[in-house]
Amino acid sequence: MRILGISASPRQGQGSFLALLAALEAARQAVPGLETSLVELADKDINGCLACGHCAKGLACSQSDDFPGLLGELTAPGLAGLILATPVYFGGMTSQAKAFLDRAVILRRNGFRLRDRVGGVIAVGGFRNGGQELAIQGIHAAMLTQDMIIVGDGMPTSHFGGTCFSGGPGGMAVDEFGLTTARGLGRRVSELAAKIWG
Repeated sequence: MRILGISASPRQGQGSFLALLAALEAARQAVPGLETSLVELADKDINGCLACGHCAKGLACSQSDDFPGLLGELTAPGLAGLILATPVYFGGMTSQAKAFLDRAVILRRNGFRLRDRVGGVIAVGGFRNGGQELAIQGIHAAMLTQDMIIVGDGMPTSHFGGTCFSGGPGGMAVDEFGLTTARGLGRRVSELAAKIWG
């Protein structure tokens, strides 16, 4: 059983990546034997969807960018959950996150391959109340159209997901509340995935 983490920041190794690392570590601690993998979109060239219909004919895209290279991770046996982390840009997800989610229509059109996978979201804002929940809800909408099972960060905070703050002195490293929500999300995704797929 495996949980896949996607960091949708345009910058490698920054807040979304760090929050995702914390979530995946918590997921592994909660479910012994769980495997995790992490993909950063920062070094990937992923165009927006063209709505050309090509992928309705099979698991292939008409575009020659880096998205088709991610299909192996997204369709591999044992995938039980997906955690997507994004910085907040103007109250929403990044263009990298949006392009990834739109292109993932290929999975819906070819047998709803993310159906019943557990989905969770982390959003990292420059301010404590900087649009994290709005960004999370936008990604939840895309996950719902894939027929995924969405969870939040679980008890004791139990909200929309991981809500982190990177804009203060010390950045993400000192946002203990935010990292607590990211860890809670990782645990919640892995525990529910184990109940369904374990």
